[in-house]
Amino acid sequence: MTEDETVSRMTIRLISDDETFEQIKKQLNRCIEVIKVIDFTNSPIHMKELLFVKVRKCSKGDLGELFRIAEVFGVSIIDYDKESVLMECVQTESKNNALLTLLSSDFQSIEVVRGGSVAIESISITER
Repeated sequence: MTEDETVSRMTIRLISDDETFEQIKKQLNRCIEVIKVIDFTNSPIHMKELLFVKVRKCSKGDLGELFRIAEVFGVSIIDYDKESVLMECVQTESKNNALLTLLSSDFQSIEVVRGGSVAIESISITER
C-alpha cells in the first residue's frame, strides 16, 4: 500500500551483473501494470526485512534465554506460552541472519517465516 490506495509498491532485491540488471529493469518497465521502476543501487536507503520465528519445545531456562536474546537483538516477543515463543523481527537481512544462526545453534524446533525486504530512499543518512 502507498499513499494512493489504488497503487502498491514492490521491492525487488537482487544480485546480478550489470547487463542482467539492465535487462530486468527493461522487462519491468514494459509491463503495463508497472508505473515506475526506481533503481536504489547508488542511493542511500533504509532497508528492513520482516521475520517471524517460532521456537517450540522450550524449557523454563530456554524461555528466559529467548527473552534475553530478544532484548539484545531488538526483537519483539509477540506471543508465548509455557514452552513456545513467537518473535517478530524487523531488522536488516544481516541482523535477521545473525539471529537465525544463533537460534539454530541453541534450539532444535524452529519455524521461520520471512517476508522479504522493503526499502525507501533515505532523507539525510546512509544505511544499507
